[in-house]
Amino acid sequence: MEQGQLTQLGPLAALAGVWEGDKGDDVAPSDDRGTEQNKFRERITFEPIGSVNNHEQTLYGLRYATTAWRIGEAAPFHEEVGYWLWDPKEKQVLRCFIVPRGVSVIAGGPAEPTATSFALSAEVGSETYGICSNRFLDREFKTVRYELTVTVHDDRTFTYEEDTQLRITGQAHLFHHRDKNTLRRVKTF
Repeated sequence: MEQGQLTQLGPLAALAGVWEGDKGDDVAPSDDRGTEQNKFRERITFEPIGSVNNHEQTLYGLRYATTAWRIGEAAPFHEEVGYWLWDPKEKQVLRCFIVPRGVSVIAGGPAEPTATSFALSAEVGSETYGICSNRFLDREFKTVRYELTVTVHDDRTFTYEEDTQLRITGQAHLFHHRDKNTLRRVKTF
């Protein structure tokens, strides 16, 4: 992809490429509905898709796929696919994704075109930046809020921190399922 086309991606331009990291930290519900902590490695591909035109709206995007493996294990424990989108008119970054457990999220937040850090969020019930789950998850592990912060660094790395807030049946307080990692670019588009 030409450099001019990448600049249309605003703050997402720096993410175009393939990234790998092995410093991931995952705090998640365990099988007994307690807490488990997993160290993981991850590979994320952000592939530019060009412009997405929708009447008066033009978005610029990246198709992405994430796979994560617990350190020392061959089978992935997490996958997701979706799109990261830049809306230059609204100055909004959007992340639209689905996890094969039956959860879909559209998260968004403000950003300047040259931002190297931005935050996105989604909330259950929102008609714009919202969360939808299958019946089991809605009943037993309802995702009520999603927060993400991304920071791109000058050394060809980026970091992220996620907080997926769950209402788990039988628990008085929200569970904060947290993920964070630092990834290094291994391929540029």
